[in-house]
Amino acid sequence: MTRPDPAIEIRLVALRSLRGANFWSRRPVTRLDLAVGAYDEINSADVPNFTEALVRAFPGLIEHQCSIGERGGFITRLRRGTYAPHIIELIALELQTEIGHDVGYGRSRGGDRPGEYTVIFEHLHAQVGLRSAALALEIVQRAFAGTLEEVEYALAELRALAESPDVPPLHARVLCGITGGGDRAATRDELLRGGLTDEELIVDVPPAYILNAGLPYGHSAIAIILDTEPTDVPERYQDPERAEQLVSVIADAVDREGIVVVPAKAWGVQDAVRDARCRVAIFATDDDVSSKDARVARAVARVRGGRIIIEWGDEPEDGGPLRPDTPAAPQVAAALALRALKALSSNPDLDAERSRRHVA
Repeated sequence: MTRPDPAIEIRLVALRSLRGANFWSRRPVTRLDLAVGAYDEINSADVPNFTEALVRAFPGLIEHQCSIGERGGFITRLRRGTYAPHIIELIALELQTEIGHDVGYGRSRGGDRPGEYTVIFEHLHAQVGLRSAALALEIVQRAFAGTLEEVEYALAELRALAESPDVPPLHARVLCGITGGGDRAATRDELLRGGLTDEELIVDVPPAYILNAGLPYGHSAIAIILDTEPTDVPERYQDPERAEQLVSVIADAVDREGIVVVPAKAWGVQDAVRDARCRVAIFATDDDVSSKDARVARAVARVRGGRIIIEWGDEPEDGGPLRPDTPAAPQVAAALALRALKALSSNPDLDAERSRRHVA
């Protein structure tokens, strides 16, 4: 039976390089979005000699354990039948490995529409990563067509590309990043109203930007997560677990022992912030802060009697009245963030740690 032409069916939808911390990894990755057409139902086991041709071209594939967890695991998956996105991911990694780049992280996931997939893989050189994606796609198309032979041309191209200057890594430092589906602009305005200036770099980072490009900076002193309800991303990233993972990316750039302001009862986000070795400061737009919140909170801000109450030390502090002209969340979150910055600025040990990370 004649198979559909893989060069037509398996096609590139989008290709990008993510420099900063991102939804998939804290390291730089290449993101390849694919549409696979008829090959959503055709796998490697359906094509005679598919595995043999791929292994002849890439003997190093024997080292990939894949989900089986042992040497040769990926080859076993090929023989049993695995699909184009997964194969492209592994070939993109193997292409880089063949030219001496030590990479191993990769993921393949369903995309934003039926028949579309997102492939993520680690890179050490951004342009090598992008070209590896395109070459891996071409190689897998040829493997499904039964025309794959040698791949030295691809390796020669990548070796030459690896000698070219890479995009500089992200070292930019900002004071505060703000994300979430809420009123980020109002939160920024509240920080400015509280005494910060434009020169201190308060960055509004929409969840969609994090998803598509990663964080636009390398380090921050603090961060604010307004909520876990992003509205500017595809529906599948609005799923509660994925939404929490997405907005939590902003914590990956915060200095170690720095502070991330998060909503009360956003326990998945609180765990992610602590995993990033940051401290949690919790805010609520009412007086409802649970004991579970309090157990992990370095500080708490809540609203009581129409006023913002900040619990930083032993004595509650008055953060001022809640104004009717601005939503409550930006006011409370900003008040807590300003208090966090005040505490950080008076801690010489944290200042030294931030300086070391900035130099690094």
